[in-house]
Amino acid sequence: MTAAAAPWLLAGIPLAGALLSLFAWANAARLRTSAVLVSAITFGAAIGLTGRLASPPEGALLLYLLPVAACVSLLGQPLHHDHRLSWVATLLLLGLGLGVLALPTIGGPLFLMLLLGCLIALLYRYHTPLWPISWLGIGTYGFGAMCAAVSMIAARPFSAAASLLACATLLPLVPFHEGHVTSITRLPGSLPSFIVLLLPALGLHGLAAVLPAAPGPIAWIVTLLAMAGSLYGAVKALAQSRVRLLLAYGSLSFFSMVWWFAASAGHATSQASVFIGAAGFATSGLLLAWQVIRTRYGDDVDPQAISGLAFTMPRYAVLLSLLALAAMGLPPFGVFAAFMGLFLNTPISSALGPFIMLLAWLTAFWYVMRMAQQLLFGTRRSDLRYADLIHTEFASLFIVVLVLLALGVTPSNLFAPARNAPSATMDSIAWQK
Repeated sequence: MTAAAAPWLLAGIPLAGALLSLFAWANAARLRTSAVLVSAITFGAAIGLTGRLASPPEGALLLYLLPVAACVSLLGQPLHHDHRLSWVATLLLLGLGLGVLALPTIGGPLFLMLLLGCLIALLYRYHTPLWPISWLGIGTYGFGAMCAAVSMIAARPFSAAASLLACATLLPLVPFHEGHVTSITRLPGSLPSFIVLLLPALGLHGLAAVLPAAPGPIAWIVTLLAMAGSLYGAVKALAQSRVRLLLAYGSLSFFSMVWWFAASAGHATSQASVFIGAAGFATSGLLLAWQVIRTRYGDDVDPQAISGLAFTMPRYAVLLSLLALAAMGLPPFGVFAAFMGLFLNTPISSALGPFIMLLAWLTAFWYVMRMAQQLLFGTRRSDLRYADLIHTEFASLFIVVLVLLALGVTPSNLFAPARNAPSATMDSIAWQK
């Protein structure tokens, strides 16, 4: 196989799987099983094709993590006919996302436009009285698609500026974060727990290519927005009573840190990929853990009405506790290792930025611990039916914990690129001209 065909094969496996899974549409169990198998095959293909793929500027780690994230998101959903479209859409988005990461400069923006178009359609399709249509979220992704189109056809340096704005809608940066919040809170089934890693991974991929040669004023503006976004997300997370909103704003706070570290250093390193992977997987695991509660007690359940799970659902309690520790950024999990790696290897020009990053990180201790404590402890209610994890739910959460542990103990330079990707060179020229 030629090197030119390898990216198309990697992206084509989940796309073909999404198409073929329609033949199992009438059987929900068979449809989910086929989707999980396609995700596993995609993971194997990503490993086997690594040597034939162009090395992304941020490293190859995210190429491996995306199929795993799709697999655990699919496993963690209950067998229900209403989730069938979300399972097929997960494979579709996986294929388009891998196309953005693996394909050359022209193919990447095309796949990104298709991906954002699919998200817009899904957000329009799935709205309820509890979660009405968010035109601001849809408009944010529409703006990102427009920027991706401009990056392909505009003269330089406008193409590089458009690429940077598209990255801000994917790897959420205030004020372009509404799409991120909307997709996590509005989309059903397996989509939120997969998108919370997929879109930031694509944003980091573009950021690693376009940021190294960004002019000083651009990097300064990004630094200010990153500090504001990190604090804003942490404060908003503290004020939330709904779990998915809490996780949406909490992840916004962590993802804003990546912008600050990248803008301060002038480039995005493989350590940023580890941080994105760890923060995304931790949020994905907590979303899957909350899906367990929604499956048993309804979509509109009040978190404050559920308590005492540590004594009635012990397997769930252990895994939720580990996920909460990982999301708070404690060792030996990946969030802690990546954050410390970024913090120790980033040049610091003032004390304000590190202070805000540490404050946002410490704030996560409060809102994540409060959420876990509310669910696990307190009075056991006699009017609630308690049922511990089934096999697929346990496997999904257990894999997430294993990935977070692996990211915490694996050297961050293991997946570092051997050389800069071609797209980084082109965007560097774009800024200079």
